Amino acid sequence: MDYIRGVTRNQVVLFPESVEDYITADNPVRFIDAFVSGLDLAALGFQRAPPAETGRPAYDPGDLLRLYLYGYLNRVRSSRMLERETKVNLEVMWLLGKLSPDFKTIADFRRDNLKAIKQVCREFSLRCRKLKLFGGELVAIDGSKFKAVNNRRRNFNEARLTKAIKAIEEKIDG
Repeated sequence: MDYIRGVTRNQVVLFPESVEDYITADNPVRFIDAFVSGLDLAALGFQRAPPAETGRPAYDPGDLLRLYLYGYLNRVRSSRMLERETKVNLEVMWLLGKLSPDFKTIADFRRDNLKAIKQVCREFSLRCRKLKLFGGELVAIDGSKFKAVNNRRRNFNEARLTKAIKAIEEKIDG
């Protein structure tokens, strides 16, 4: 009896599968796409929301916002990691239409639109909570400050540890 085998890597597929087939109807990226499509990015203050008349075309701020919200939702904060996700993650490929902006573009978008992104993320979180799409099991802000207790009697260095271990061994033997 043999193992279950996949398709060989060099096999040519006659009818390629659509990326749409990989994204289920209840996948969160569909909500992200619908949410961003319903936003007026120019009114929210996103730069380059109306495209420039001349020069090289820029990425649509809606696409970069979709990528940023995907990262926000999946705890991917680094612009380099977001760039990597655009190349290896089918959900992100579907969400961006196989666009792959470089990390500098992603970082610049975040820097240039910080105020608008904060406003959108707040609205995104509230809407998710209102529609009960995601549980609120992990919401924590830690701003605690504790006074350190590190006086001479309570801290240890290598010499003190060696001396303490030697004393304990003498008690055990004694």
